[in-house]
Amino acid sequence: MSEHGGRGEHADRELLLVGVGTMGRPYVAAARRLGLRVRAIEAQGWAGAIEDLVDAVEPSQGAYGSLDELWAETVDAAVRAHRPDGVVAFTESHVLGAAMAQDRLGLPGPSLQAAVISRNKALQRGRFRAHAIGQPEYVLTNDLSDAAEWAGARLPVVVKPLSSGGSDGVELVADAAAFAGAALRRAAERPLLVESALEGPEYSWEALVRDGEVWFSNLTAKTTTGPPHFVEIAHRVAAPLPAPDAERVAELGRSVLSAIGMRTGIVHLEFRMTSAGPAVMEVAVRTPGDYIMELCSLAYGFDWHETVVRLATGAELPAPPQGPVRYAASLFVVSDPGLVIATDGLDAVRSHPSVVDAAVKVAVGDTVGRTSSSLQRTGYAVLAAESPQELEDAIEFTRQTLSIKTVAAATEE
Repeated sequence: MSEHGGRGEHADRELLLVGVGTMGRPYVAAARRLGLRVRAIEAQGWAGAIEDLVDAVEPSQGAYGSLDELWAETVDAAVRAHRPDGVVAFTESHVLGAAMAQDRLGLPGPSLQAAVISRNKALQRGRFRAHAIGQPEYVLTNDLSDAAEWAGARLPVVVKPLSSGGSDGVELVADAAAFAGAALRRAAERPLLVESALEGPEYSWEALVRDGEVWFSNLTAKTTTGPPHFVEIAHRVAAPLPAPDAERVAELGRSVLSAIGMRTGIVHLEFRMTSAGPAVMEVAVRTPGDYIMELCSLAYGFDWHETVVRLATGAELPAPPQGPVRYAASLFVVSDPGLVIATDGLDAVRSHPSVVDAAVKVAVGDTVGRTSSSLQRTGYAVLAAESPQELEDAIEFTRQTLSIKTVAAATEE
């Protein structure tokens, strides 16, 4: 463990932050504003990068995106050594370890049940069916070829692992030949979910929840690459819906919270608005990705990271806002596969008055593969504007200006 006594040494209360990475750093800043000492659990390869940000770092053998059990071991050892006043899980692989500690110590959290369900898409499907919540038809299988007859009657279908994020492993299968190919390719993967494909616009619902009640919520409209992998390329928060649809979404959210046993924290619920109404794709009880927290903070005029810290430590909450004060979106670049030969327009994009942040994640000489998950996107921008039209104009400017050029690499020819 690395200790830094120069920060927060007079603070009486401590936040344990499970995972920080890059996008979890606003939690540290929020905790500082609230006068909390911050102890972090971080992957061994990341621990050194945050030593100067927090009061103490507990290195973990856990890896991002997998090995929940190793993160849980480190969390358990940390809370046995020193009881925190609150625990916040950053991303998927941190949720179970944090929830076990919250449950053991009687601290605010989503509930151990909600955490377990959120980490297993098959458990979600069974729970939502029991609660008559709209969702796709599905089958759980240990061998994809065994589901061929079921899938054949419902094509196209979606194949997905039980625990993943960022569209990793999610695949639309359009016909019987493609399903047979997927069964061969994914023969070693088990178990897998096979679901009927939903039709309709894709959204997410973010809710800040205390003691099972929604304190505030947001609706995010999504744009994806479409089939076969549906990688997300744009998010617009404070998305408008006709009043009847908005109420159906609110009811869906309340039903999901009840079904999973959600208590306190943040919920990220993904769904499609089908002709029969909203239907759940999946739910998570952790920080949403793709800068959605930052977008919500920009749009509603309060800090969502700070509110999550307040919820985790039992602190008072201000009165919730009445609605958006600005309009915000995040935009992502998906590049053609090949060798990167040029990156253009970043300075111009950063200079735009509606662009809050922007970056390119590849350099000339890098090789870009075919994009099948959000981890493979090559650039991004975070935008905020005073009106919806100003936001759309800024999005279009960014799309036209930020360019990552590739040529077919030798393996692509």
